[in-house]
Order: sequence, then C-alpha cells, then structure tokens
Amino acid sequence: MGHLSSRSVTPVRENLRDQVANALRAALIAGELRPGVVCSAPTLAAELGVSATPVREAMLDLTREGLVEPVRNKGFRITEVTERELDEYTEIREMIEVPTIGRVTDVAGAEQLEALRPVAEEIVQGARRHDLIAYLEADRRFHLGLLGLAGNSHLVQVVSDLRKRSRLYGLTALDANGRLVESAEEHLELLDLMLAGDAEGAQACMRRHLGKVRSLWADSTQDAPTAGLDRGAS
Repeated sequence: MGHLSSRSVTPVRENLRDQVANALRAALIAGELRPGVVCSAPTLAAELGVSATPVREAMLDLTREGLVEPVRNKGFRITEVTERELDEYTEIREMIEVPTIGRVTDVAGAEQLEALRPVAEEIVQGARRHDLIAYLEADRRFHLGLLGLAGNSHLVQVVSDLRKRSRLYGLTALDANGRLVESAEEHLELLDLMLAGDAEGAQACMRRHLGKVRSLWADSTQDAPTAGLDRGAS
C-alpha cells in the first residue's frame, strides 16, 4: 500500500471529487494503478488521505470515461486498453485533429497561436524534468487550445474524451528511454508551421505526431508488466 501517498489531495469539499479523480488519473499514467487491479474506495481513500465518499464519486466519473469498471462487492477494476482500441482512438483523433489543424492554420491569428508557445515549451520542460503529470497537463492544454481556435466546443470535448480513454500509461517507459523529449519538441515544430501559414505542413506534422505517439505507446506497453493484485475489498 501507500503507492498514492505522493498524490496531493486537499480535503476541501469544494472540488474534492475532481481532485481525487485527477489524482487517480495521474496514478494510472504513472503506472501506480495497472490494468486488472481491483481497487476499493476505502483503501484508495486511506492512501489519498480523504474519506471514501469522494473516492466513490470520482470512480463513477472514471467509469463513465471507461478507465475503470465496477466489481460487485469489491470496488473497481482498472480496465485494460487493447491495441485495437488504441488504433481506433488514434484513427478518430487523426480524422478530427488533422483537418482541424489545417483549418485553424488558415483562420487563427498570429497572436492566438503565439499565446500557446509557452504551453508548448511547458511540454518540453515537463519531458526534460521527467515530470509526466506536468507534461500531460501542458500537452492537454496545448492540443485542446489549438482545436478550440476552430470555434467548435463539441469537437474539443470529443477529443478530450478520447485522450482520457487512451490512458497513456506507456509514458513511464517512454520517459525512461528518453524518447518523450523528441515527441514533446514536435509541438513547437507544429506551432512554427502554423505561424508560417503552412497548413499542409501543419497537417502532416500533426498526422506524424499522432502516429508516432501511437507507435511509442505500443513499444512501451509491450514491455510493461501486468499487475493482477487486488488493492483491498470494499
């Protein structure tokens, strides 16, 4: 036990459910919670230093995202993302994001795009510091921020949901072998192409980026151990 002790959750009811959900997503990304593991709300609550109620509420949110599934009389099992599902998620993201990036390149102003440069730099800094949570948070803001310039909030929500479902737990291995920085730097390349008005080049860069990330996930998850231990019963 105690694997989640480093996850900071402030015991303030205001946003506690969201805080717990984010802490659990971070644990998934960092490999602290692995596919097949059954987690009980009381056990996780004890590790996070909160009551079981916001943990159960957060788990319901993760259930809707497809990250966990309820197990009768035990808690929640961390679901596994199959290779086929990752392929399908990547295909959908390419169908949405590649043409949208081309359109945004044509319509967005230089100031709007430049405003995202600090976020792109945060991605690179997160990768260099081996801070996966900071990396992913900046990556999320960058990609959704770019898509938001197209003016379609529903499109942004769809991509946001796909990102959550794809799990990204392979990032731990990518960070260990040094390949995460290379992927991070592609965000700056993409931004420069868009600022230059090169819609075709920006679309090609986005397609390459998504394809590379998918292949990196596959390489890393092939070597990742699968955990099957229960983390207590509710």
